[in-house]
Amino acid sequence: MRPGPVARAVRGGLSRRRVQTIVIGVVLLVSTAASVLALALLAASSSPFDHAFAAQRGADVVATIDSSHATSAELAATTRLPQVTAAAGPFAEVTVAGQVTGPLGDEQILPPMTLAGRASPGGPIDDLTLQSGQWATQPGQIVLADNSVGNGPGFVTPLGTKITVTGLPGKPALTVVGIANSVTGSADGWVAPAEIASLQPHGTPGVAQMLYRFRSAGTAADVRADVADVSTALPAGAVTGTQSYLSARIAEASGIAPFTPFVVAFAIIGLIMSVLIVANVVSGAVVAGYRRIGILKSVGFTPGQVVAAYTSQVTASAVAGCLGGVLLGNLLAVPLLAKTANAYGVGHLGVPAWIDLAVPVAMCCLVGIAALAPALRAGRFSAVQAIAAGRAPRTGRGYAAHRLLGRLRLPRPVTIGLAAPFARPTRTMVTLAAILLGATAVTFAVGLSSSLYQVLTGLRHTATAPVQVQLPSSGPLGGFVQAGPGQHVGPGGPPAGAGQPAGAGQQPTAAAAQRAVTAALRAQPGTLRYVAQADQQVGVAGLSQQVAVTAFRGNADWIGYEMISGRWYTGPDQVDVPTGFLTATGKAVGDTVTITFGGKQIPVRIVGQVFDTENNGLAMFTGWQTLASADPGLAPDQYDVGLRPGTSADTYAQALGSALGNAYYFVNARGEGTTFPIVIGLIGTLTLMLTIMAGLGVLNTVVLHTRERVHDLGVFKAVGMTPRQTIAMVVCWVAGTGLVAGLIAVPAGIALHHYVLPVMASAAGTGLPAVVLNVYRGPELVALALAGIVIAVAAALLPAGWAAATRTASALHAE
Repeated sequence: MRPGPVARAVRGGLSRRRVQTIVIGVVLLVSTAASVLALALLAASSSPFDHAFAAQRGADVVATIDSSHATSAELAATTRLPQVTAAAGPFAEVTVAGQVTGPLGDEQILPPMTLAGRASPGGPIDDLTLQSGQWATQPGQIVLADNSVGNGPGFVTPLGTKITVTGLPGKPALTVVGIANSVTGSADGWVAPAEIASLQPHGTPGVAQMLYRFRSAGTAADVRADVADVSTALPAGAVTGTQSYLSARIAEASGIAPFTPFVVAFAIIGLIMSVLIVANVVSGAVVAGYRRIGILKSVGFTPGQVVAAYTSQVTASAVAGCLGGVLLGNLLAVPLLAKTANAYGVGHLGVPAWIDLAVPVAMCCLVGIAALAPALRAGRFSAVQAIAAGRAPRTGRGYAAHRLLGRLRLPRPVTIGLAAPFARPTRTMVTLAAILLGATAVTFAVGLSSSLYQVLTGLRHTATAPVQVQLPSSGPLGGFVQAGPGQHVGPGGPPAGAGQPAGAGQQPTAAAAQRAVTAALRAQPGTLRYVAQADQQVGVAGLSQQVAVTAFRGNADWIGYEMISGRWYTGPDQVDVPTGFLTATGKAVGDTVTITFGGKQIPVRIVGQVFDTENNGLAMFTGWQTLASADPGLAPDQYDVGLRPGTSADTYAQALGSALGNAYYFVNARGEGTTFPIVIGLIGTLTLMLTIMAGLGVLNTVVLHTRERVHDLGVFKAVGMTPRQTIAMVVCWVAGTGLVAGLIAVPAGIALHHYVLPVMASAAGTGLPAVVLNVYRGPELVALALAGIVIAVAAALLPAGWAAATRTASALHAE
């Protein structure tokens, strides 16, 4: 069966305009992929914990069971309780202490870890997501919980690391073979079930965990009632502890909130760019085909056939691009959503099925609408009008710009190129908007990355106090504290077997420890300054919970606590507090609060608001005399050390370790942790996607210009325009637009940055110091202002090369 005239016209248009067809397909492919990513990110920003909890069938309650009080049959009976909808276990459980050898050969003491024996990561409840490696199936293997999601064991270690379990005969070693995530944090690590017995200290009762899901667990009251029913069904004393998913949900929500605003901002920019570019590409393709439409009408095509032919021609390439875009979007979503999941602190995020369906349908509808309007207009033209309209833009457009620019002492190809956008003002405005959004995203991303780095250094004080010396009397492990993520135990840190209380005669007295530390610090040539601090807990009038107080002995303003408002304390009975404290107490800088310490009430005046998020901002910083007035025997538990320029923190810690011995603990607070590089990678990926989209918008504009002006190009070549001059002219078609877009994008990006950052900080429960917001510098702003022209020129070079390579005769005979 021979195809009809419309089908032949569609087929002919696709074959004759291969470049245009490819451009439409590629633009739709990238726009669809970007839209899939944008909507997936928006969906991920909406209750990600709930999505991950449902996908991984998280446990409503993790119950710790004393195995000596409950039999397997009794535990199995609880799974048949009316309110229990699913259960898993019992899984044997043990808590161990361990250490690993650091990259410098030093021993890093690990926090106590709760290990569960599981044969596989899957199950009806707590379906673990294996992030890397494999499951532990052999003796001596361990899978650790993903520390980057906030419920791991508190340290970062690569696959293959050997963890030495201390406190057991022979000090057995466990090799890390995998990293997994439990959405509710059911354990710090998992081993094969048979491994638990070898890790259980002799003579200690067995412990197991049961995982439950209940019919009603939406509130804390519901969970308490469910736990009470389970406890009642078991012998007294069988349930020794429970962990509710609500606690994990609250913790994750506080971690998610700061990241949501910037993810949403990038997603919205991507969606707007997709709509603008697709509409511009499709409408421009139809307008560029006006002359062919006139020819079709001259051979008898009706207006309806013209509309059908051109909308079908555009839709055919668009459909192929949309389908490819859905596939590309899902492929790109795997690493991008993995980064988002890690930043948000949930185990797994995927592209919802409704997005894969809605985006291509919406894009095809957008293509149809964008093509229909100019096609209807062309269908109403007579054959002569359509052919004339396809030759050049409307008479009179851009001539004033040509005359004005022609007076400048610039090469003629440059002035012709700079004046060209005025001939198509609507298309130019859409192109400008696309470049503007791309350049705005670049400006925003640069500022956001700089601000996050300022936040990191401001909270960790890595630049000002890179080394901390902790005295033997501090720490929950009887003489040593635990190293957190990004921290390093210096070579003089705990010896083998550390983590156990030091024997008699090994730990110096508090006074002797202070004398030893200060003498060692003074003896080190790399010491610039140091200050002692004591960390205590105090009661605060109006608060039911204790507040952490850090008292410094000596000048501590150099440590680098950034001030949001007010000033650093200068005398006794003055305190600086974070935003969280002011929010919880309803106080403001300048107010007085009463603290209780050592059985005495001490009125203190708030003189400053500092940038700090520890303990959710419930903290105070003050001078030594504020607490020493109530406790004359107050002793420091840590020394913060500032180093001279050029001094290596590692070398310094090693020298201190040699001088002080193993009774002291040194923390080199270096590194960026796990969340910071994840977030920076996410920002970079999103910015790259938006920049590529902006470049495709420019590419489309230049291709349309070359198609419309191909006859003019032939004339220019005939009168002597060289290939280099042709490239310069074509590039200048969009260079001016890119420059304007870049100049507008700088204040727009800064405004977006100054809006999003406070929203992120508010979600984290803190204010922001000026140093975090004022991150843009003069030379950087100049470079960012050129981002628009860089995007425009880079995208225009390829079609400019095509135009330069076109033969004069071919251009003069072209449509």
